[in-house]
Amino acid sequence: MNALKPSDVVIELDKYIIGQDQAKRAVAIALRNRWRRQQVPEELRDEIAPKNIILIGPTGVGKTEIARRLSRLTDSPFSKVEASKFTEVGYVGRDVESMVRDLLELTINTLRSREHEAVKDKAWQIAEERMLDLLLPKSGAPPNPRTEDTKEVQFELVTAASEESSSTREKLREMLRRGKLDNRFVDLDVADRSMPMVEIFSNIGMEEMGINFKDLLGSAFPKSTKRRKVKVPEAMEILAQEEAQGLVDMDKVVKQAIKKVEQSGIIFLDEIDKIAGRDSTQGPDVSREGVQRDLLPIVEGSTVNTKYGPVKTDHILFVASGAFHMVKPSDLIPELQGRFPIRVALDALGEKEFVRILTEPQNALLLQYMALLRTEGVDVVFEDDAVETIAKIAEEVNTRTENIGARRLHTVMERLLEDILFDAPDVENKRMVIDKGYVESKLQDIKADEDLSRYIL
Repeated sequence: MNALKPSDVVIELDKYIIGQDQAKRAVAIALRNRWRRQQVPEELRDEIAPKNIILIGPTGVGKTEIARRLSRLTDSPFSKVEASKFTEVGYVGRDVESMVRDLLELTINTLRSREHEAVKDKAWQIAEERMLDLLLPKSGAPPNPRTEDTKEVQFELVTAASEESSSTREKLREMLRRGKLDNRFVDLDVADRSMPMVEIFSNIGMEEMGINFKDLLGSAFPKSTKRRKVKVPEAMEILAQEEAQGLVDMDKVVKQAIKKVEQSGIIFLDEIDKIAGRDSTQGPDVSREGVQRDLLPIVEGSTVNTKYGPVKTDHILFVASGAFHMVKPSDLIPELQGRFPIRVALDALGEKEFVRILTEPQNALLLQYMALLRTEGVDVVFEDDAVETIAKIAEEVNTRTENIGARRLHTVMERLLEDILFDAPDVENKRMVIDKGYVESKLQDIKADEDLSRYIL
């Protein structure tokens, strides 16, 4: 596990997220505590529970981005789920354990891809030999029964014909590597993945019912192949993929994935405020408390059965978030509140923050649009007063209508650059300067018409 200091984590998050210092400190401490837990004596290690976090703030202030960047920074398994998608046991919908299965599946896919990349060169070499066998079949004699019975060492007789065949093979290898055989077709046997489609409807959800059933079907039906005529480059990719799959030790990958999920997994529970509230008796709210009680053992620590084996959730870090406009964190059931000891209120974003978001991060919004237009040969320059005007208008629209935070900047920028983005391939003037006057002329309708601004989400 990466032993980053809390200050290092904050510095890295500052490159992508503006403000929200308190939230950054909280997640940095939680991350460091994970590393600290690995250093304590083993008899105490399992007793130290993760300090789960609730991020409170309106949409678009950076809650999801903080969790996502944290996972990338530490190479931790990460999954984002919406709490409102889950339903109480007995209702139609996703069961809460599916979030753990999804996290494990994502982790296995990531580790499998890395293993494939590690054996890529070796797999390609083997695929090359198989391709040469297809292009130049060996004319071998039938095996000698006497030799097989007595297990005698069989020596190959080197003849002029075999030397000629070897020379031809090397010439084909050179032509293959230079791409001179790319237009040739070969007959290739590939796996036929078509299987009967079977749907099962169950109260426990498709995840739990479909896992073992899928495996059962895979073993019940024999693996079949079909012959395809494909060009050499495509055939090489197919052969290399097959060889890579054979070279990867999936048992090892699964074992590593389970350990990685259990020790460093991060699950981001978005919209947790949508399941808060306990006194409602009608409508969709009837199962809100039930969803909370179903979530409780997962967050508290339990064992989830998956098709790859059991996964313990005792040390998975849960980061919950919600706007909490209509409800309060105290409206969650007390047991669930106790499993989220750290609560951080994120600040609403204003004009100053919008200016910084547009210009400072490594993936700043202005830099993204400038890079997009540069692909058309168009060089766009934003004056300082233009940036300030964009930020001011975005704040005004957020104030008059729904406050969607930094997401407002995306829609304002799209409206501002709509004509330039459309005409970029045909425009003669390849250098454009965006100043305050241009911004006001393009966005005056949004600024003046409150009803219009409501449609721009």
